[in-house]
Amino acid sequence: MKAEHRLKVVIDTNVWISAALSPDGPPAAVVRHTLRHGVPVLSPPTFAELENRLWKPKFDRYLSMDQRRALLRNLNGAALWVDIPPDLAAQRHSRDPDDDVFIHTALAAGAAWLITGDQDLLTVAPINGLQVCTPADAMARTAFRQATSGLE
Repeated sequence: MKAEHRLKVVIDTNVWISAALSPDGPPAAVVRHTLRHGVPVLSPPTFAELENRLWKPKFDRYLSMDQRRALLRNLNGAALWVDIPPDLAAQRHSRDPDDDVFIHTALAAGAAWLITGDQDLLTVAPINGLQVCTPADAMARTAFRQATSGLE
């Protein structure tokens, strides 16, 4: 199925890293489900944030350099990439302006879901039908599971 016909999901950096660290938790379940039934959406700034955080020394004891390189390489190839138009990039939604890039990415792609553990994003007022929720909430929602299974 072509990416434009699949459900688009923006996954926050904290969820990608949590999924890599714990393959059995809700973040990993969301990542697996998205990769099987939808498409993760990235923009250059969201990928750069993941890349910068993933290389932090605090992860050295949990993830090898090869594991980190593989995650970034595989995600780069699996993702639907979008650019954020300047007028969209100028909009503010979150208490933390640095988090707005995830909302901008979702809006630029027409993504239905933004999955995050970040309270600054989880408290954002509804925007154009974008569902912002935690990994556990996403996996508990029938709409997420059915939508990414092609049952919408």
